[in-house]
Amino acid sequence: MLYGALEAGGTKMVCAIGDENGKIFEQVSIPTTMPDETMPRIIEYFKDKDIKAIGIACFGPIDLNKESDTYGYITSTPKTAWKNFNIVGCIKDALGIPVGFDTDVNGSLLGEITWGCAKGLTDAIYLTIGTGVGGGVMSNGRLLHGMLHPELGHIMISKRTEDKGKCVCPFHQNCFEGLASGPSIEVRWGQKAVELADKEEVWKLEADYIGEALVNFCMTLSPQKIILGGGVMHQEQLFVLIREYFKKYMNGYIQTKNLKNLDEYIVPASLNDDQGIMGAIKLAMDSVQ
Repeated sequence: MLYGALEAGGTKMVCAIGDENGKIFEQVSIPTTMPDETMPRIIEYFKDKDIKAIGIACFGPIDLNKESDTYGYITSTPKTAWKNFNIVGCIKDALGIPVGFDTDVNGSLLGEITWGCAKGLTDAIYLTIGTGVGGGVMSNGRLLHGMLHPELGHIMISKRTEDKGKCVCPFHQNCFEGLASGPSIEVRWGQKAVELADKEEVWKLEADYIGEALVNFCMTLSPQKIILGGGVMHQEQLFVLIREYFKKYMNGYIQTKNLKNLDEYIVPASLNDDQGIMGAIKLAMDSVQ
C-alpha cells in the first residue's frame, strides 16, 4: 500500500511516496515560495500516485486542534505569505484522501519512534538545531500537543557572560533558538557554522547552551531518550561536549538507568535525514486507522 508524505519546510517542501514499512520509493524537493506557486506543484506531484492517504509534517506554528475552526492551518508563521494558510484543507480538497497532520519536529520524532533509534520507547524528545530550534515530544506513547504544540526552541536560557554575540530571536532576549541556532552562531562569530568546524571555542559555547536546555527538558518532560538533528548537529564533535555539559548541569540530581550511559541517552538522529519524511508516512498511515 502506498502513502504520500509531505515534509513542509520554510525553504523547501519534500514530497515522497512510501509504504507501511517506512520504505521510501521516490522523493522530490519543491522550493517554498508563495502558496499559489508551491501548492499546485505539490498537488500535481501527488495526484497520479495512487496513494491511500498523505501525511504532512509542517513548519509552524500550526493549529492541531481538530475541534478548532482553523484546524490544519499554518498560523502565526514569520513567513507572511503562509500566515493563516489552510494547508490541510488545500491538500484534502485537491486529492480527496485522508490527511494526517503534525509539526515537522513531531514528524521527525515519529519517524524515529516508529523505525529509528527510539523504537519501543514511550517518552522521547527530538530536537532540530539548524536555521531555527524546534522540538517534538512523545509523552506516555502520544505526541504532545497541548493548547498548541511545544515550542522547545523558545525556552529561556542564561546568556553566558563571555558570549559577545546577541540573541537573534525577534521575540526574546535570551531564548534557546536565539542563542544556539545556526544564524546565532553566524552572527556571533562572523562565519557560518560549517566554516568553524575546527574552532573549539565555538562548539564549547554551543554545547554549553544545548546542555543547559537538555537538562531543562529532562527535568520537565522526563524523556527516555533525547535525539538531536538539524544542520548544526552535523558537527559531530558537539555530542561529546553536550554530554559533558549536561552532566555538569544535572549535577547528579536525577539518577536513573538511562542517565548512566549518556552516549545512549543523548544521540544523533538515526534515519539518514529521512526521519521527517518517514514520520509523515506514519502520519498518513495513522489517518486511515
